[in-house]
Amino acid sequence: MKIIIDKKRIDEILDRGVVVDVLPTKEEFVKKLQSGERLKIYFGADPTSNSLHLSHAKNYMLLEELRQLGHEITILFGDFTAQIGDPSGKNTARPLLSEADIKNNVKGWLSLIQPIMDFKNKQNPPKIAYNSKWLSKLNLKDVIKLAANFTVQQMIERDMFEKRWNSNVPIYLHEFIYPLMQGYDSVALNTDVEMCGTDQTFNALAGRTLLKRLKNKDKFVLIVNLMANPKTGALMSKSQGTGVFLSSPPNEMYGAVMAQPDEMIDPLFINCTRIPLSEKTGLMALGPREAKGKIAFEIVKKFYGEKKAAAAQEAFINQFRKKQLPDDIKEYSVALPMASANVITIAELAASISEARRLISQGGVKIDGRVINDNQIIDKDVLLQVGKRKFAKIKLKK
Repeated sequence: MKIIIDKKRIDEILDRGVVVDVLPTKEEFVKKLQSGERLKIYFGADPTSNSLHLSHAKNYMLLEELRQLGHEITILFGDFTAQIGDPSGKNTARPLLSEADIKNNVKGWLSLIQPIMDFKNKQNPPKIAYNSKWLSKLNLKDVIKLAANFTVQQMIERDMFEKRWNSNVPIYLHEFIYPLMQGYDSVALNTDVEMCGTDQTFNALAGRTLLKRLKNKDKFVLIVNLMANPKTGALMSKSQGTGVFLSSPPNEMYGAVMAQPDEMIDPLFINCTRIPLSEKTGLMALGPREAKGKIAFEIVKKFYGEKKAAAAQEAFINQFRKKQLPDDIKEYSVALPMASANVITIAELAASISEARRLISQGGVKIDGRVINDNQIIDKDVLLQVGKRKFAKIKLKK
């Protein structure tokens, strides 16, 4: 596949705002991209959940753009490191996962990113790798040799370790091993470039150290943002269940984007669309609702195609501007009478009865268009609504 060295195209990718830093320097990286050399670029992540959201999607969108320049792209699944537990961004040690959980999560990830990466490309498809292939073969002697490249002081200086040390929160020895393992990924892949989030910079630099010492080779570290809310600093989170999830059907995905706070318009525009930056000012001038609508359309189109994006947009307008009910409300047959919290759970509008009770107490539940404030008994056919977008028809089970 021909390597594209066009400076304008390279600048469009690197200057959009997804990339926040390049080590050792952006200038050197641009020069390398313009050299015509085919670079080995990888992005690794531990499959700790089977769900992904838009902050994950922007990583794979960037990878796809680099692949389209002609470079060799590897998606690395940390199936081995997921069993260790990375402390990045955590105030406590991360729970360890089973092999079965990891395999299930990998399967889910691949299905979710297929719409945004051209796995069927015959000339230069993205490669898939698993770090258990090399990490499982390391013996104790190998690990000791890797550890000899770092000091305890270097590890303690890591942001999360330092905070936990100062707060007298336990730091487990196995957590010191994690940067060694992730760093060794760069050596095993003999990479030219590693892409990582800002929370993984320490681990990526550990890989740069190991690659230099073990193979006398330098690598670039391409650091991307974590798509935080600019007002609160809050991140989209798998563990917290927040964000716009890639598994959402078209209508739900569109609605989830529209439900994002207004301050997220800019991060969503930058990271999750490829609307030219030159159109940003005009888009923002439309006002928050219209701007989010255009962004939501572009995001749904990327995952489901233009036809389904248009249908999702129309459904949203009908439901929220014209106050029409959605056409695809699911119907549940329930043995009434029953407490509303139990019915909400049966109708899959809440994950648990306790969550349903909380939603009721917060005024987030309507029965036949009327807000309820207590866990009242439902004894007839009703239309149940949770929040703005979730509906269910409840029918008396005969």
